[in-house]
Amino acid sequence: MPAEVDVAIIGAGIVGLAIAAELAQEEKGIFIFEKNHTFGLETSSRNSEIVHAGIYYAQDSLKAKLCIEGKNLLYELCDRHGIGYKKLGKIIVAVNENEVKELESIYGRGARNGVEDLMLLSRKELKKLEPNIEGRAGLLSPGTGVLDVYHLMKFFYSQAKGRGAEIIFNTEVIGIKKIGTRYRLQISDSEGISSFIAGIVINSAGLNSDKIVRLAGIDTAQVSYKLHYCKGEYFSLNSKNRHLVERLIYPIPDQAGLGIHINLGLDGRMRLGPNARYVDEIDYSVDGTHKKTFYEFVKRFLPLLELEALEPESAGIRPKLQAPGEDFRDFVISHEDKKGLPGLINLIGIESPGLTASSAIAKYVARIVKELK
Repeated sequence: MPAEVDVAIIGAGIVGLAIAAELAQEEKGIFIFEKNHTFGLETSSRNSEIVHAGIYYAQDSLKAKLCIEGKNLLYELCDRHGIGYKKLGKIIVAVNENEVKELESIYGRGARNGVEDLMLLSRKELKKLEPNIEGRAGLLSPGTGVLDVYHLMKFFYSQAKGRGAEIIFNTEVIGIKKIGTRYRLQISDSEGISSFIAGIVINSAGLNSDKIVRLAGIDTAQVSYKLHYCKGEYFSLNSKNRHLVERLIYPIPDQAGLGIHINLGLDGRMRLGPNARYVDEIDYSVDGTHKKTFYEFVKRFLPLLELEALEPESAGIRPKLQAPGEDFRDFVISHEDKKGLPGLINLIGIESPGLTASSAIAKYVARIVKELK
C-alpha cells in the first residue's frame, strides 16, 4: 500500500467497480477499498437483477436519465463481452379502475422520460400475452430484462484490475481528514490501523455511504444525506408454478418500492418479491410469516398461484434517502467543493435503478473527476 494514491474509491459494489473500470482507462493510482472479503456482497447481489427501462422516475431526475442511458450501455456491454441477459419484457398490471388511472400516469411519465417502446394493453391484449394473469389493463415494457449480475460485477472487477486499478478487500475506511488539498484516509485491516493520502475520494459505499459522509465531517441530517434501510424479502416458487408467466409481472408501485412482483431469473427460477419494510438494522433473514401476505398480494393478478408453492429464499436492504412516508428522492452524486471539500465525491442513496444505471453513473463520475484534473 503506497503512502499516496491519486483516487480512492470506497466500496466494491457494482457501482464502485464500474467507476474503477471507467476511470482506469485514463487515470493511474486508483485504489478501491472494500470492507468485505470480496466484491458485491451487499445491495449489488441481493436484488431482482432487473434491467429497468426508466419509466417510474421523475422527469429530468438522475434516476431517469442515468437509468435510460445505463440500460442501453448495459445491453451493449453484455452483447460485446458475452454476459448473460434476457430481454424478457415486463408488464405492469392494473387490477381495478383506480389502478388503471395510475397505469396511464406511469405510461405518460415513461414517455416523457424518452422510453419509446411502451404499450398500454387492454384486458384482452393482456390476456393474449399472459393467459394466466388477471387485470383490467396492463403496461408492456419490452425493453426490460434480467441480467447475470455476478458476471457483470466480475467483468468490471477484471476490467479495473486489467487497467491497473488496485482492489483491496477486508479493509474498512474508518477516518477521513482534509489535509490541504488532499485527504488522509485511515483504514483498518487484519494488520491493524494505518493511513494514506488520496487526492480524490469517491464514496460509493452503498449501505455505509452516509457513515462515510459523517467521517468526512458532513452533517447528514443538515444536508439530507441520511440513509434509511428498507428491507426487501423474496419467496421462491417451486417448479410446478414456473410455467405460469413468460414475462416479468409487476403491480402498480407503492410509495416505498415497485411492489411485490413476479421475477424470472436467467437460471429459470421464479421468485416473488421484494416487499418493502423500513428497518433499523441490516438483517438478511426472511420472515416466513410473510408468506401469506406475499401470496394474497400476488394472487390478485395471478389466481392460479398456490400458497404451498412459496418458500422463503433471500432478502436485501435498499439504501434509501426517502424516509418513510416521504415522496420521491433522487440519487445524490455530488462533488462536495461547495461544502469545503473539493475532491470528495459522494454517491448516496444508490438504490434501484442503480444496477441498470451503473455504467452511466461511472461515466457521470468520470466527467466530474476529469474536471478536477
